[in-house]
Amino acid sequence: MATKIRLARHGHKDYAYYHIVVADSRSPRDGKIIERIGSYNPNTNPATINLNFERALYWVGVGAQPTDTARHLLSEEGVLLCKHLQGGVAKGAFSQEEAEKRFAAWKSEKAAKAGKIVKAEADKKAAAQKAAFAQEVEANKVKAAEVLKKRQAASEALAAAAQEAAKEAAEAESPAAEEASGEENSEEALA
Repeated sequence: MATKIRLARHGHKDYAYYHIVVADSRSPRDGKIIERIGSYNPNTNPATINLNFERALYWVGVGAQPTDTARHLLSEEGVLLCKHLQGGVAKGAFSQEEAEKRFAAWKSEKAAKAGKIVKAEADKKAAAQKAAFAQEVEANKVKAAEVLKKRQAASEALAAAAQEAAKEAAEAESPAAEEASGEENSEEALA
């Protein structure tokens, strides 16, 4: 039986994630499988790969052929490198300790690169948030200045209206005062 390491699609229309499975090459994509050895979620940034390393190494070692995408995922996780190093140990090119040391060095280098990528993404996101905050502060300053101008214009209009009302009240009192003084004069004249 020809076995393949491939992806089985799951999820809904616009949010697909995949199981990494070992299956007979004749079975359909989402059909019967021999073993599920991991999962792959391309929707996260960076993509999430959960893999049972030992089982993947076992299946690659016994001859299961990965598809192109599965080969890339196995390479990202170091399964293919470990198989290559095990082949070197089997041929006597170097010892098992040397193979483990080389694999550990590769893994630490990969972790450092991944850390840099994650840090760069976090810095980029923080810079974007800082720029958006600065832009919002500027917009708020402009709005505050406009509100202040409107309030000053309104207070000036109220002051002008109050002066108008005071003038009209003074003008209304002046003829009434003249009439009242005129009535007092006519009463004095009559008396």
